[in-house]
Order: sequence, then C-alpha cells, then structure tokens
Amino acid sequence: MLYDKTILAILQNDFSADFSKHKSFKNYATLFKLYDTLKHKQNDQVSKDIIYSSILNNIETGILILQKEENDWNIFLMNEYFSKHFTVPKVSKWSYLRNQLPSLCGIIEEQSFEEIKTSLQIRVNNQDTQTFVMQSSRSKTFNQDYYIVLLDSIQKVVEKTEKEAWVNLMKVISHELLNSLTPIRSLSQNLQELVQQESLSQEDLEDMKQSVFTMLNRSDHLQKFVESYRKLAMLPTPKKERVELSQLIETTLQLMAPLFKQEKIEVSNTIAFNRWLEIDKNQMEQVIINLLTNSIYALSDQVEKQIIIAAEVKEKRIFITITDTGNGIDTEIEDKVFLPFFTTRKEGAGIGLTLSKSIVEAHGGYLAFQNENDTTSFVICLVE
Repeated sequence: MLYDKTILAILQNDFSADFSKHKSFKNYATLFKLYDTLKHKQNDQVSKDIIYSSILNNIETGILILQKEENDWNIFLMNEYFSKHFTVPKVSKWSYLRNQLPSLCGIIEEQSFEEIKTSLQIRVNNQDTQTFVMQSSRSKTFNQDYYIVLLDSIQKVVEKTEKEAWVNLMKVISHELLNSLTPIRSLSQNLQELVQQESLSQEDLEDMKQSVFTMLNRSDHLQKFVESYRKLAMLPTPKKERVELSQLIETTLQLMAPLFKQEKIEVSNTIAFNRWLEIDKNQMEQVIINLLTNSIYALSDQVEKQIIIAAEVKEKRIFITITDTGNGIDTEIEDKVFLPFFTTRKEGAGIGLTLSKSIVEAHGGYLAFQNENDTTSFVICLVE
C-alpha cells in the first residue's frame, strides 16, 4: 500500500507527502530516496520558474510565447508588459488573441508561424497607431514546438539610441573642448602674471611669444573642430539627379588616382554591370572618397596594398562594397566607428565616416561595415 502510494505520488508530480516517518521500512529506502530527490528537483525548478517569470515580467519588451498542440497554437506565456501595453488579458487561446490584436496575429499566420523580422502598426484602445519592431523565432525542445514573439516600440528604440548617441557625442565634445580650453586658460594666467611685472626680461618675452603661439594653435584647432561639427549638423538636402553607377565610380577613382600611385596601392574595380542611381552626385562622390581615404590610411603599414570595389543588385537595391587588405577594425572600437569626432588617425578630424553615414541615410540607404578574414569592407546600400 505504501509502495503504491509513493509511486502514484511520483507519477502525479505530488510531492506534498512526508515519508520520513516511514524510515523503518528498510525495503523502501531507495524508493524514498528517489522521492526526495525528485521533490528537491521540483522545488529547484519552481524557484527558477519564479525568477525567470519575474525577469520576463520586468522587461519593457512585449513577450509572447506560443506552444503548439496538435494543429493549433495556445499561449504558453504572455509577460506583464505585453498584457498591459496592448490591454490584453492573459488568455490561453490563440483565437481570442486574434480577436484582440488582428494586425499582429494576421502577420504571424501569413508567415505560417515561421521566423519574422519586420515592423508593424498596432492601434491600442482607439488611440493613435503605434509602430513596433517585431522579431519572432521558432524553437523545438523535447517534441514541444514553441513560437516566441518580441515586440519593441519604435519610439522607445529610437529614444534609447538617440540618448546613447547624445551621451557619447557630449563625451567627445567635452573632451575636445577641455583639451583646448585648459591649456589656453593656463597660458592666459601665465601671460597675466608676466604683464603685471614692472619689467620684462628676454626670457619673459620668449615665454610670451611661445604662449601666444600655442594659444593661437589651440584656438585654430578649436575653430576647425566647431566647423566640423557645423558641417555635420547642417548637411544640405541631397539634390538628386540620374547618375550612372559606372560614371560615379570612375570619376571618384580618377580623383584619387594620384594618391593611389603615391602610396603604391592596387585598385580593382570589379563592377561588371551598370545601373542608374537617383543621387546627389557631389555628396555620393564625397562618401566614396571618404571610404577610399580610410582604406589608404588602413594600408599605410601593409606590404600587400589592395582595394577592391564591387557591387551587386538585390531586391531593387544596389550594394557598393569597398574592401581593403588592411588589418581590419579592432573589435574594441567597432561600436565607435561612426561616432562623430572619433578617430584613430593623428591628423584625422573624425567626421568622415559620420558624414558619409549621414549622406547615405539622407538618400534613403545605409552604410555598414564588415570584418572578415583580416579585411574590412564598407557597404553602401542605395535604392536603385
């Protein structure tokens, strides 16, 4: 009877019983040990479930996890943010959720519950329509099929990105300003002390000359820095015209040819087709010049100096790739590459890549880079 009771408790996942008072049953010692082991494992799992649930419910991202049962899907988990933000009660049936959020569920059903990365608009409680970034994935574990949906407000993503960008930018600007203002203030105090003397020695005069020269030098640097910032902040709207891809590349390469020859760099233009682009020719030439100039700098210490220009067309978009055989971009600075005024070059202003990115984005495209096999590639994506 006791044996059957213990086995039944294990099968039903019921670990509320206490078999410690039955220790006299020596023949059941192994069974009781198994019961206690499974009981501890269940308690550990419950503790972990509580922690995981707490984490998911405190994340400001809508999380929805579906579980497949036969040919239908049921809601396995819906976190607090999803439930409150979309005013959906924590239901268990997919059909009810479809009635509450038809735009979201419609996209998922159209894609047959496969992986999706897209943006969509959802109206909540007759308020203004909001745009969300949606990412979904599918996972199978122990014959169980799960579908995970993550929803982030575009506004929240943009605000977070803008805040991080401004914090980083202010750090750079503060650093640059202090680098110039601190020595200028120090030299000004030194000059003030000198001019208050009744007489000046030749050594004092030399100090004054050197101080004035240094102050002018730092002031010039500060002026160039401010002008660079204005150039970034006041980028004119592109004046678009029809330009051939081959003409854009060839014109730029001709402009850069003397530098390539001087640095003994081999340039290969592998673009074997032609396309028309709607672009501001001058602005886009500047982008390519900036990228080629970066490549020249990256190749300065290399034995093999090669730049390869390639292009391909995908889904009505043109991807122009500039690859060099330099050392690549260090992983430590990958997130700073497009940061205004960040540079690894002594004579660099740190606005070339930032300006290039802004120009490409103003054309409705994007600028990105890839590190592969000790080479760096910058990719310009433009609408054909």
